[in-house]
This record gives sequence, structure tokens and C-alpha cells, in this order.
Amino acid sequence: MSDTRRRVKVYTLNEDRQWDDRGTGHVSSTFVERLKGISLLVRAESDGSLLLESKISPNTAYQKQQDTLIVWSEAENYDLALSFQEKAGCDEIWEKICQVQGKDPALEITQDPIDESEEERFEEMPETSHLVELPPCELARLEEIADLVTSVLSSPIRREKLALALMSEGYMKKLLQLFQVCEDLDNREGLHHLYEIVRGVLFLNKAALFEVMFSDDCIMDVVGCLEFDPSLVQPKKHREFLTKTAKFKEVIPITDSELRQKIHQTYRVQYIQDIILPTPSVFEENFLSTLTSFIFFNKVEIVSMLQEDEKFLTEVFAQLTDEATEDCKRRELVNFFKEFCAFSQTLQPQNRDAFFKTLANLGILPALEIVMGMDDLQVRAAATDIFSYLVEFSPSMVREFVMQEPQQTDDDVLLINVVIKQMICDSDPELGGAVQLMGLLRTLIDPENMLAPTNKTEKTEFLSFFYKYCMQVLTVPLLASTVDEKNCKGDVSFPIVNACLCLSDNFQTAQLLALILELLTFCVEHHTYHIKTYIMNKDLLRRVLVLMNSKHTFLALCALRFMRRIIGQKDEYYNRYIVKGNLFEPVINTLLDNGTRYNLLNSAIIELFEFIKVEDIKSLIAHIIDNYYKALESIEYVQTFKGLKGRYEQEKDRQTLRLNRSVSRYRRDARTLDEDEDEEMWFNEDGEAIEKSRPEEEFPESFGKYMEAKKVKESDNKENFPKRTPTGSFKFTFSHSAGAANGTNGANCKPATSPTSAASPNGSPAKSATPPATPVVKTAMVGLVDYPDDEDEEDEDEEQSPRKRPRLGS
Repeated sequence: MSDTRRRVKVYTLNEDRQWDDRGTGHVSSTFVERLKGISLLVRAESDGSLLLESKISPNTAYQKQQDTLIVWSEAENYDLALSFQEKAGCDEIWEKICQVQGKDPALEITQDPIDESEEERFEEMPETSHLVELPPCELARLEEIADLVTSVLSSPIRREKLALALMSEGYMKKLLQLFQVCEDLDNREGLHHLYEIVRGVLFLNKAALFEVMFSDDCIMDVVGCLEFDPSLVQPKKHREFLTKTAKFKEVIPITDSELRQKIHQTYRVQYIQDIILPTPSVFEENFLSTLTSFIFFNKVEIVSMLQEDEKFLTEVFAQLTDEATEDCKRRELVNFFKEFCAFSQTLQPQNRDAFFKTLANLGILPALEIVMGMDDLQVRAAATDIFSYLVEFSPSMVREFVMQEPQQTDDDVLLINVVIKQMICDSDPELGGAVQLMGLLRTLIDPENMLAPTNKTEKTEFLSFFYKYCMQVLTVPLLASTVDEKNCKGDVSFPIVNACLCLSDNFQTAQLLALILELLTFCVEHHTYHIKTYIMNKDLLRRVLVLMNSKHTFLALCALRFMRRIIGQKDEYYNRYIVKGNLFEPVINTLLDNGTRYNLLNSAIIELFEFIKVEDIKSLIAHIIDNYYKALESIEYVQTFKGLKGRYEQEKDRQTLRLNRSVSRYRRDARTLDEDEDEEMWFNEDGEAIEKSRPEEEFPESFGKYMEAKKVKESDNKENFPKRTPTGSFKFTFSHSAGAANGTNGANCKPATSPTSAASPNGSPAKSATPPATPVVKTAMVGLVDYPDDEDEEDEDEEQSPRKRPRLGS
């Protein structure tokens, strides 16, 4: 539909009394069979979907505001608004609404909703009470006028009648002229009455009255009336603030007088709402909804008018990025863009998209690189706010710009590194700016918003870029806070962790490290490959666990949370890294140092071990029991560690049972091999039966070698079992020989020969398919386990003593 008269934006009022944009479309009024009445229909201009379907009810109060707005309530706490592009379209729909309700289109409101009790009271009133008669606008009648305005606020019908009376014959302007007279005469009583009158008129919540009161020639008198609150000993000086203290700064001269007037009006009305008027009570919350709408739509107009002025924005960006621009001027420009972006939140989504794309094309991101590196704290704070608007609007747009930046030799010039440095160098003791920037960084590196179908490689490309150029900048404070001491030795129960605290353990440093750890923990959960590689290469977990020694418990908990998230991935690469690095030591030391104190740190550590037990992470269970159980077995207020021991023993039993089954299967396979060899002697290559003959007669030499090999094989089967299972999980052989059963020393046994040797085609014994067996141990059954994935440790393990404590494999 190309008719711009019917083009509208649909708004709904949310719980915070703010207008939410529901989309842009074209409105029509037509009979809807389902609703059984004339209804307002709005179909989206983008896809034709139905944005609004609202029956024009005879009892619904519709309000016409600012010539292009129609506002109404459909249900309790559900307000709707149509903002028309053209006044003609608004008038056309308004006439249709008034036609359905039988009202005069000249009215600004059709009627107010009233409940049954009020309607009954209204019907009982005499006919003359329907009219509100205003007293003459004179000084002597101010008290009477104030009482009248105050008395009608509880009745919707009387509020409407009073509003109509006030709009007739310029009554409001006459009242405001009386204010000037009272102020000249210093008539405090009259000024107090005028305060009550103006405040009550604002609570009438009528847009037509606001148009008069907030016009250039009236608004300062309205502010003046509101200075004389009867509850105050001395009047406030709001006009002095607005005219002298608050200065309107034009960073670039605004040539459009209408735009300038709209900016002044919006600022002053916002000041009235936020500063002058008292916070409304629960019963007064809806009295100022039209005032909120007035400000909202003013902001929409301002942004639209500025955005349409291409010369203005181009000049602003030129001065912002010009090296010759003075710092004070640049500060004003940045603050202007901050306000500009804040106002843009009132735009509908399509217009907001166009707004930010315009800023991006004009070079807002390169400009932010400049201003975020300035020493001025106010400028940096404003630039951070602008950056947050851009990230919240489109993280992909920011990522695309970052990856297109030329690769400088100095990575510090990259926009993300500038943001990281500002986070690290935040001078605020509470790190308020750092917290905000950390949230923005997390949004940028979140894979959840990298799933746009238009750019499927965005996730891979950006994460590779981030870990190559930015991660080392982010972890600088963490790595600088610990030093590596690989050669550190000491006679202690456990080997000490090879790192120690380096920087001062003050509160601000601890807060910063906690923020960095929170971001790294997020990476562990969402960046599986990249963060795993970084942790392994930098030995990052060892450095993080040093912070378990911090005097700040919240920092120790952050370090523990980082390790807990790593273990929660249930990744054997991580598990082997933890085991080889002995990285449970600082956690267990902290648990033991905490003693019997029942606190958050104690609970978090117990939960870590409980998770390992419940998830049955075998490699970690074996490591904990083998190395730390003696220190932990005395902890009996929870059953976690005894449960870990039970898991460990169960796994040993399972491994032993699996070994026995493998040995039995192996012996059965060996017997089957003998039978197959005998059977083959009865058939030729074509499968035909041949006459049974004595093999020693036909093949005297080969038969002798075969029988000799068979005797050796049978002898071996009686003496030894195989060294390990086909899965390679076991490294010890077991003897059922008489000497082993009687407890004789297994060291006197001979190495076992291959039980699977057979005659080769040339008559010589074939080589064994199994590895060489280890010396026979004297115990009858020993369930010993190793880490099957660690091939580089295999040789060393084969030489270990049979009496060494068994270790549970992964």
C-alpha cells in the first residue's frame, strides 16, 4: 500500500510506563465478522502480517494528541497508540472512530472509562451538574479555582469536563498571567494557590492542555508556578537553573529553528517530570501517562529530524576525528553523540537499524578508538556508553569492523584491545566502568549471537582473531600476578604448586582479576577448542589456582569456579592436564586450611569432588585416591571422599573381572587353533576328503618340527597367562603355577614364551603376535590399572615393581 496518509507506527505502553514500538504498517477501518463490528486493522508494511486488530468499542475512550496521535486503553493496564505519518490520515481515522461512537470529531477525546458505581452516581446527579463552570480568572478567585481543580481529580468524567473548560477562551494563558502579577506583588498565598492549580492541571493528563502549557511563551511561567510549593519554606529556583545554569550547547550550529525549539521544549518538560513534580503515588501513576508520551514522541521527532540532516552529521564526524580539534570541543561532540544514541532508543526497529548503519558508515567506530584512548575520564565514559549502544544493537557489525582493521605491528591499537586496556586501567575503586566493559566483551565473544546465516564463518574467524590478537592482552594482569617457579623444591607432604602470588593482593586488584576470571570461565563453557589450546599452552589453570591463596575469599571462589567449569566439560584432555600437573593440590590445601569452618568456600570445594564422584570421572578419581586419600580420609562430615574411594575400588574389581574374561577367551582361542590345524590335514585345497594317512610317513621332517612346536605351546599355556588384554589396559601377567600358588618367589620364573606360536609354512615356528611378557608376579590375582592413552609412559610402567600401588585408569 503506497498511501502515506495511512502509514502508522503501533505502540503499546509497558509496565514501566514506557512506549514499546510494535512495528510500522498501514491502518484501515473495516467490518470484522469475528469481532462483529468496525475495527482498526494495521498490517505490517514489510510482510503484510497483522500488527493490530482492535474493535472500535462504543464505550472506549479515544484521545487525539498532537494532531498525529490516537491513544486509547483496551483493557486494564493495556494502552495503545497509533502515530500517523501525516495529519490527514490521523483525521480520517479519528472521524471514523467518532462516527462509530456517535461523537463530534472536533473533540480531542471521545469519553473516559467509568466504572458502574460512578456511572450510577453520574445518572443520579441533576442535569446541570454535567457542566463545569469555572470562576472568573481573578486574583480573588484563585482559592476557589484551586479547590475546583483538586476536587475533580477523582472523577474521570469531571476531569474531562474541566479540561474542556480550561481549553476554552484561553483560560490557561489568563491563569499564567496572574502568576506574573502575584510574583510582582509577592503574593505568597496566591502563588501557593497557583501551584495547586498548575499541578492539578498536569494531573488532568490532557495532551491539548500540554500543548498550551509547554509552548515557548508559557512553559517558564508553568515552571515558576511549580516553584512555590506550600510545603517548602523557601521557593525553589528552577527557572534560574534552566535559564542560567543549564546551557544549551550547539556542537555544530543547528539552522532548523523548529528542531531547536523542539530540543528546548523536550529538555524543559523532562525537567518538570523528573525534578519538579513529586514522585506520583500508587493512585497517581496513570495521571502523568500522557506527559510521558509527550516526551517520548518529542524525542522520536528530534532523532528523525537530525538523522535527515546529512550535512549536520557529516560535519560532526569530521570535527570528531580531526586531530586539530581541541579536547574540550571533542568532549562536547562525544557527549552529543551519547545523547543522540540515547534518544535513538525511541525509534522503531527499522528506523533504529538505519540510524546505527548511518553512524557506522560515517565512521563512529574509528572515532571511538580515538576518544577511548584519551585521558579525559568523562570522554572515556561517554565513549563507553556509545560503544555499549553499538554492541547491543549489532555485535556482528562491531566484530566485522574489528576484523577488517589493518593488522598493525602493535596490537594495542585494535579497538577490542583498546576496550580491554580501558577495563584493566579503570581508576574507579569499585571498577564500575570495568564491569560494564566486561559485559560488552562477553557479548562480542558470545557464539550464541554469531549464528547469522548470512555469515556462517563469523564464529570461526572472529574467535581465531580474538585468541591471536586479544587474549594475551586480557590475561596480562592474571599472568603478571603470578610467577612460575618450576625449579622450586621442598620437603612437604605434597609437591608445592610451582607458582606464587607476585602483585599486591589489594581489593581493587582482586576485583579486576575476578572480572577476568569470570570472562575466562565464560570462554571455557562456550569456546571449546580455542580456550583449551590457550590453557594448555600457557599452563593457565596452574596460574589461576595460585589465587586460591588470596586473602579475598571471592577471588579464591572465582579461581575454583574456573577449575570447576573445566572439570565440568568432562574432557579427557583437560583431565590428563590436571593429573599431570598435580593441580588438585592447591584445592585440597585450601580445603584442609579451611578446617571445620562451614562456609561457601568449603561447600564449593566439596561440590567439586562430589561432581567428580557422581559423574564417575575415572582418571580424576584414580589420581585423587592415589595421591591425596590419606589426607582426605579423616573428613567424615560428608561421605564424598569415602564415596570416591568406593568408586575407585569398584573400578579395580571391574578391571580384574575383565582381565579374567580376556584370559579365558585367549586360552579358548588357542585350543581352537590346535583343532583347526588338525582338521586342515584332512582336506586338500579343493576341500575334497583325502585318504587318512600317517603324517610322519609322508612328511617326516615337517611333522617333527610341528610336534615340537606344539609341545612348547602346551607347556606355555600351563605356566602363564598373557601379559595384557587386547584393549591394552593391563600391564601385568599372572601365574597359576605351583610356585605362585604356594607363595614362592616369582623372580625365579622364566620369561614366558609366546602361546600363539605355530608352524610357519617353511616349518619354522611363527613369531608371537603378543608383546613380550613381564616377569611373573607371585600374587594370584592383582587388578592393576594404568592410563591407556599415555603411550609414552608404557615402557616405564612395564618396569615398575609388582608391589607398587595400583592406579585406576581413565
